[in-house]
Amino acid sequence: MTDRLPHEKGFHVSWDQIHRDSRALAWRLDGLGPEGEAGEKGGGWRAVVAITRGGMAPAMIVARELDIRAVDTISVKSYDHQDRSEARVIKAPDNDLMGDGTGILVIDDLVDSGKTLELVRTLFPKAHFATVYAKPQGRPMVDTYVTEVSQDTWIFFPWDMALQYAPPYRGRD
Repeated sequence: MTDRLPHEKGFHVSWDQIHRDSRALAWRLDGLGPEGEAGEKGGGWRAVVAITRGGMAPAMIVARELDIRAVDTISVKSYDHQDRSEARVIKAPDNDLMGDGTGILVIDDLVDSGKTLELVRTLFPKAHFATVYAKPQGRPMVDTYVTEVSQDTWIFFPWDMALQYAPPYRGRD
């Protein structure tokens, strides 16, 4: 049998898992910022910018873990449900905060094709780009990530899911 069940190339992420993985991302980012103490290499970050909507939960967790108080968002639309489209900015972060991106952490849940991060990177070339999950095609756009998944895996995030009854694979109750 070569047909796959719908869940076989899916990676289901629970709220607990996204929290643990976002904390792991924070640990990897700790001390990498350019704003260290006098003479100290590396340090803190000036701000976190979440790529909406998927990056908001990880950005909140990273900001908390790294004690970053300045948090903003950039809204990039590159999907219509599960269909990709041309990436475009529909809400930009504060210009005074961003500058060229130096000292800014840009956070998203996932880099897939890399088109969203490529667009944001052109706007803020010196920002540090971090995602919780990365697929091979988009990985070159990310400076830091936690987990890599195959390009053909669809990640099901908890904010996209609802609990419901699933019939058994074989037979009936």
